[in-house]
Amino acid sequence: MAYASGGAAAAAAAVNSSSYRVKFKRDEFLELYTIAKPDIVYQTGRMHFFSYDGFVMYSFECEDEDFAKVLHAIEFSNYQWSE
Repeated sequence: MAYASGGAAAAAAAVNSSSYRVKFKRDEFLELYTIAKPDIVYQTGRMHFFSYDGFVMYSFECEDEDFAKVLHAIEFSNYQWSE
């Protein structure tokens, strides 16, 4: 299990993504995970997320053990960056 700064993790997931987010139930999110094959899934609070097809995909129903690699963030936001 690896850890990263929340700002860096959220920014990495948002690269090549619009500000739109798509929410999934657990089974559909795990199905999309197998289709998208992201190298890293990010986690903050109850949410797991990754970028795919120009959107941030997320679910509140998964566990770290569902994924090969998870980076733990401290914040997820679509606000412009500030310290």
